[in-house]
Amino acid sequence: MSEERAHGTALLALHYQNDVLHPEGKIRVGLAAESPARDKLVAAAQALLSRARARAMPIVHVRVAYREDGADIIANAPIFRNVAKIGAVQEGSWGAQFYSSLAPMVGNRREFIVKHSRINAFFGSQLEEILRVLKVSRLLVAGVATHSVVESTVRHAVDMGFEVSVAADACSAADPAVHRASLHSMSLIAQILDAEALERNYPLA
Repeated sequence: MSEERAHGTALLALHYQNDVLHPEGKIRVGLAAESPARDKLVAAAQALLSRARARAMPIVHVRVAYREDGADIIANAPIFRNVAKIGAVQEGSWGAQFYSSLAPMVGNRREFIVKHSRINAFFGSQLEEILRVLKVSRLLVAGVATHSVVESTVRHAVDMGFEVSVAADACSAADPAVHRASLHSMSLIAQILDAEALERNYPLA
């Protein structure tokens, strides 16, 4: 496949960070502390990143982080107030770092890192600017949590005119029913891809 064709789609990898994914992380919106789904989720996300790299697809790794003193956290919603209370994803901390096996590949010029501080990954970040520079029209989105950053970002992306697909197996919510409900809700505006559908739509051969 030519690099030009591959670059019609970019992968958005949302919040694959220690505080979100690691058993010792502080945020439990996407996975419970002892969740049996963790290994499956991480494996699916690893496979997704590998697939994107094999196809020379641009990858934008989106991370959330705040000042150590929490002065940049807006306190208008329960999720933000809780992040401030528990001191999660503080800039420079282990919790704000990328989960080791899902981290950006150093030296890969097709991988980018974007920081944001709200729910929708586009708000107040360089995400749109990077995607416009890449001249992509389609987004493949995955991350944690399904009903939070993933759904908010997908809805915004569709309103911006991007064609969006969601890699369902590389997303998670602490409550499986909430995960399924969010995917069902997004299916009105985005293509929901399980592992088999992902292979059909983005084959490696």
